[in-house]
Amino acid sequence: MFAAIMVERKGKILIADDEQDILEILSYNLSAAGYEVIQAKDGLEALEKARLSKPDLIVLDMMMPKKNGMEVCALLRAQAIYQNTPIIFLTAFNDEQTHIKGLETGADDYISKPISPKILISRIKALLRRFGNKESKTLTIDNITIDTEQFLIKIDAINFVLAKKEFELLYLLAQKPGKVFLRQEILNQVWGNEVIVGDRTIDVHVRKIRQKLGVDCIKTVKGVGYKFEL
Repeated sequence: MFAAIMVERKGKILIADDEQDILEILSYNLSAAGYEVIQAKDGLEALEKARLSKPDLIVLDMMMPKKNGMEVCALLRAQAIYQNTPIIFLTAFNDEQTHIKGLETGADDYISKPISPKILISRIKALLRRFGNKESKTLTIDNITIDTEQFLIKIDAINFVLAKKEFELLYLLAQKPGKVFLRQEILNQVWGNEVIVGDRTIDVHVRKIRQKLGVDCIKTVKGVGYKFEL
């Protein structure tokens, strides 16, 4: 007689890869680690499974049939509901150019094959901590509401949609109004320590946030960083 073992589910992960053995190995290890796993064997199935399951994190093979990982990522990022969903690329290519192209498409991380399940799980944990484990789903400051579930900004009952990194940057600053965030601190929190971006990246994103919202809620502290202030 076997005893039932209850495993606490830590999150819902969609894995898309056309190699069945990789799907099985990763699914087994993620399930054993407490994650609910949804499988897809090509890009179109990945899009459909994402629509139906609303995963907490998505793992995409870059070289899938029907639609490759970059195409799937771009289509997901074009939808507001997936703009803040962590995405990891899996690929057999290990060159810097592919890495950069994948991150520019909207991925949050990049893992080369052959894949170590332990490394993948550690990356997943890190991304879910950074993006998915927020106690409150909304943050309201005066007439601005930031909805982390729908990835919407509401100002005086008008909804605004920001790009993924713009949303993360605004949310980071808005969590502590008046606090000056150092530039390196912002880069680490929003882009991560492993992603190399240019020094002007923050400035460009701040400018876009101001233009899209029409509200100057992010103040520049010259030579230091930025703060949220109305």
